[in-house]
Amino acid sequence: MAEDKLHPSVSRFKEFVTNNPHIVKEVREGKATWQQLYEEWYLLGEEDPRWNGQPETGKAVPAEAKEDGGKSDLMKNLLNMAKKMDTAQLQGHIYNLSQALGAIQGLISQFQKNPPTQEPQRETIPPQPFPYRKD
Repeated sequence: MAEDKLHPSVSRFKEFVTNNPHIVKEVREGKATWQQLYEEWYLLGEEDPRWNGQPETGKAVPAEAKEDGGKSDLMKNLLNMAKKMDTAQLQGHIYNLSQALGAIQGLISQFQKNPPTQEPQRETIPPQPFPYRKD
């Protein structure tokens, strides 16, 4: 009864999963979620080599390899990026960023400044030369 209300693409995905049991195994091992697999199936189609049951190359890296070589890979990547960096272009970008931040600071300071408040001048009434008293 619930299957009658399913979207046709979901029904086709369910049929696809029953024909490819390695997908169920992938979800049970925690390598992917049903949502991720459905989205990949919807975008890539059934004929994509991803569904052959072989692990994908280049996408999944074992957790042990990430922990061991993660720090050294990061350092290598940073050093390679530093070697490839054009210092003149970097300096130009930093200068432009500095100018933009200065303009923003100037704009903010204009809004933060309160206009000088002028205190209303009190009329100074000189003391009456003749005292007035009621009897």
